[in-house]
Amino acid sequence: MKQNGKSKYDDIIMFPHHVSKKHPQMSPLNRAAQFSPFAALTGHDAAIQEVQRLTDSFIEIDESREIELNEQFSFIRENLDKQPELKITCFQTDEKKSGGSYITVCGRIKKIDEYNRQIVFIDGTILPIDYIFSIQGELFSGMNSSEI
Repeated sequence: MKQNGKSKYDDIIMFPHHVSKKHPQMSPLNRAAQFSPFAALTGHDAAIQEVQRLTDSFIEIDESREIELNEQFSFIRENLDKQPELKITCFQTDEKKSGGSYITVCGRIKKIDEYNRQIVFIDGTILPIDYIFSIQGELFSGMNSSEI
């Protein structure tokens, strides 16, 4: 917009940039952040991933399996002084949705807490007795299932 070879801003074009005495100048990083894209639905992607995550169902054990586990617990109690090393598969409930997953924990047993119905490992891991699916270990290797 030139008129007669002059711009309408020619009188101020050479002045220095104004710097406020009251307000500190914004850093270039904060200034750039004003123009960056944003997620209008914060947490939406995380919610979709959570819904897609699969969980297992708890498998109810039959009576014969329960008898076998109880006999194994008795044998473990008798041999706690040896701190047997066992491999225990247990159901772990999911904190966010129904179901859970089966985990296998290996380690030496410290004690069986009858009151709280838990098995406590030397490393501090605790498994609920009611969710135990299987127990394996060298402690049972020399025995057949009728002796356990």
